[in-house]
This record gives sequence, C-alpha cells and structure tokens, in this order.
Amino acid sequence: MRTALRRAVPAGPGLLAVPGTDGLGTRHVVGDVHGYLDELVTELQAQGLIDADHRWSAGNARIWFLGDFTDRGPDGIGVIDLVMRLSAEAAAAGGYCKALMGNHELLLIGAKRFGDTPVASGAGTATFQAAWLLNGGQRTDMERLEDVHLQWMSRLDAAVLVDGHLLLHSDTTAYLDYGDSIEDVNDTIHELLNRNDADITWDLFRKFTKRFAFRDEETGPQAVRELLDTYGGGRVVHGHSPIPYLLGEVGTEDGDESRGPEAVNGPHVYAEGLAIAMDGGVTMAGKLLVVQLPLND
Repeated sequence: MRTALRRAVPAGPGLLAVPGTDGLGTRHVVGDVHGYLDELVTELQAQGLIDADHRWSAGNARIWFLGDFTDRGPDGIGVIDLVMRLSAEAAAAGGYCKALMGNHELLLIGAKRFGDTPVASGAGTATFQAAWLLNGGQRTDMERLEDVHLQWMSRLDAAVLVDGHLLLHSDTTAYLDYGDSIEDVNDTIHELLNRNDADITWDLFRKFTKRFAFRDEETGPQAVRELLDTYGGGRVVHGHSPIPYLLGEVGTEDGDESRGPEAVNGPHVYAEGLAIAMDGGVTMAGKLLVVQLPLND
C-alpha cells in the first residue's frame, strides 16, 4: 500500500486540514474483484480493514469498490454478499463501504432479466446469456443470484467524486453521454435500467465495456481532462482495463500473446498523471489492488 500524501488542503477561512486529521478516516479504493473472494479477504485483512472473522475493523475509514464483482472468478456472489455486509457494518462504525457499477454488473443483470432474448448489437443479433457466458459468467453465481443482489447492483452509482478523485469503473468517455453532472449520470443510468428493456440495457453494457480512452499518449490526457472538466476532480481513478493491457504486456499489436504479464505491485499512473488504473489483473494471475488515496507518487 502506498503512503498517503500529507498535503494540507483548505478547510474553511483561515484553516487548514491534513488528510487523516479532518475527523474522517482513511480513503481506500478497490479494483476489479471478479469473484476472487479469497484474494479480496486477504488484501482487506492485510490492511486492517477487516478482521479474522471478515468483519469490518476499520472504524471510520472509507472504501470505494470500483465494480466488477462477478464473472471469471469462482465466487462472485460471495464477493457481493461480503461487500453488502461490510457496507452495513462500516456505516454502524462511522465509516462507509460503497461500490460503483461495472460493466459486469450490467451484464449479470441483463443475463438474469433477459436471458436468451435477442438484442440488437453492432455485430448483429446477440443475447445477454451468450455474452455473459463468453465473458466468464459462472453458473454457480447465477444459481445463487437472488433478488436482493439484483436490487443492490441496479442501485449502484456509476460515478462519484471523492476528495478530488473522480471514481469510475471504465476508462471510457461514454459517461459524457448520460449527463453533464455526476448526479445526472447516475440518475439517467438508474432510470434507464428501471425501464427493464433488453435493448436499452444492452446499450448501457456496450458503452461501459469500452476501454483505453486514456491510453494514447497524444489523445489520452485530453480525454481525461474532458471528464474532469465536466464532473470535477483532479484525477480519474478507474478499473476495468487490466494494467498489463494498458502497459501492452498482454495482447501486443504483433499478436504475440505468449509473453505473460509482469508482476503488478500497485496502481498504474498514466495520461500525464491524470489517470490511476486500479485493475491489477487478478484474473490473469495478477494482483487484486486495495489502495489508499491519495497516492504518494
């Protein structure tokens, strides 16, 4: 875990506050979990956020999960159950544990609601069920999926501003299609999901599956600035795209995928320092990242 910056920030006329001494606890973000419950528990325990019984032990600390709780890994529903319980325990202790909606939440919602109902996609006709299985859907997750899980996922926000960090799941500018403020984006996406329409839900999933908007050295920083100028904040923090992909270590342009990713030890700061990538690639033998903000980079 990286050490938090001890930088003074304004706290009112004539006053200065230092992060960690303003009455609020530490801030943490968690990258894509994708069903790897054991790895998540290990990381949360290593940082003193949960105890040996998997209970909240972080007092008034604040944690944001960046989405993608299920698919590919063995126990996505177990991950959701843990985060839901920690949310209640954190609130009782004066902290919070909250989560953003990832594209795999949209995919699981669609697979449960619409199954094999055909939807119009850019490649012709598709179904949520087929896309879910193709993208690592686990049948045991579907068997254990309950209405309480669906309701929780469908109410997750898509974006939030936390202490000058714009938290998103996906490294895309598609958020701009849904409003000029964070509140508008979240309200619009919730309203669209509540229509219970297969094609509308598919379009949401398709847009938030886009990636790499910040990776290009020439156009990436400007894409980040467009989001920050619209929604506020000094940095974007996102998941979705595994750091090995962003670094070009997997799936290179020459088609050589024989070389595995190098070890991921922490978040990837890029786009002229404006973006922080948090998907450590746990699905490809990488690292599930739990990181304290702000970074000392």
